[in-house]
Amino acid sequence: MNSRVSPASTWGRNELLREKNRCPGREDEVKMRPIPMTLSAPPIRSPEPKVEVAWFSALCGDDYEFLGVPDGALRSSYEHCAAIVRQADAHGFQNILLPSGWIAGQDALGFAAAMAPQVQQINQLVALRMGEVWPPMLARAIATVDHIAGGRLCLNIISSDLPGLRESNEDRYERSSEVIRILQALWSSEGPLEWRGRFYNFSLPTTEPARPYQQNGGPLLYFGGISPLARNLCARHCDVFLMWPETAEKLAETMHEVASAAAAYGRLIDFGLRIHVIVRETESEARAAAKRLISKLDPDKGREIKNRSQDSQSAGVLRQDELRARADQDLFIEPHVWSGIGLARSGCGSALVGDPDQILAKLRCYMDMGIRAFIFSGYPHLGECDLFARYVLPRLDTCRLNEVQGRRVDHPVTPLTTATRS
Repeated sequence: MNSRVSPASTWGRNELLREKNRCPGREDEVKMRPIPMTLSAPPIRSPEPKVEVAWFSALCGDDYEFLGVPDGALRSSYEHCAAIVRQADAHGFQNILLPSGWIAGQDALGFAAAMAPQVQQINQLVALRMGEVWPPMLARAIATVDHIAGGRLCLNIISSDLPGLRESNEDRYERSSEVIRILQALWSSEGPLEWRGRFYNFSLPTTEPARPYQQNGGPLLYFGGISPLARNLCARHCDVFLMWPETAEKLAETMHEVASAAAAYGRLIDFGLRIHVIVRETESEARAAAKRLISKLDPDKGREIKNRSQDSQSAGVLRQDELRARADQDLFIEPHVWSGIGLARSGCGSALVGDPDQILAKLRCYMDMGIRAFIFSGYPHLGECDLFARYVLPRLDTCRLNEVQGRRVDHPVTPLTTATRS
């Protein structure tokens, strides 16, 4: 683990003046107010100012031209979801999120296995709900996909209810913690493994079937959630804490709190932001695209779509709703952060909206705060992927976190590569 820490950012009035200078002619859109020093970066695992930029493939029915208006051409078929991944790969995105849910669409891990031989350079961030699969076999499945992908695999840990089951938050997070500890034990140990826990008890003669392609701890674990239990889980076990759209001050506050919790376990972690994006040549065009996206939305249909999700009443989703309720009349929670998507989507409910310079300035400010991963999406996903890749992606200094942190290495020795066959 990299033990260096990120230097404090120089946020404040000067930073906002620089943002104004990046966006000439739009000075009135930047609120000139002192920024609290909590926007300085917390200690993070990857201090170099580079960022992993990911896109999103709509495996769970989440693709529209007009939000809330189902379109058969944008269903979550293998063909459509695969086209999004291939396009993001061709454009040079470093990662792509593959979500998970009990809805007609694609199973994330199975889909990732199918896509791995088809892509050239992109990582796949596979969402996995802890407890759905017997942990030893889950570890073996992950190891299989990791080898097929040549180490281009990351995991998004989910701790929401299993389909058809309601449990207490304490039970869900305790099970997630136990599954993660089992996976990490299988990835990092040799020989027999005996496990005695609250949810799982087993004795394995060997850990070889679970040995991943990636080294030094296996695939990176990404995790998001705003409850104290969620934050503690990430601080204790995971590598990247993912946040949903928020005000800059609240994001910074959360990052410092989670970094402090990780430090209590003797750990450093990185931070990421999951957010939608609408970028156009001019700000007026971007705002018009945002309005068009919700122009055919029926409020009842929007609520129905939101309630399909298993996390529709989670603390994170309720916070997204609260932010939208406090937004201005155009649904902006702060400059260039538009909350209209949450009208018909559970989970991440806001988008960055603006011209290329404005979007880039916002992203650089987030990076100054210590964010090292972005997961973007837009509607429809293929079209917005093209636009972001044209206007913004080439202007960002990018990396892959699993390479920065030494997980993906050349020619690893594993039972499925060149290790002596037992």
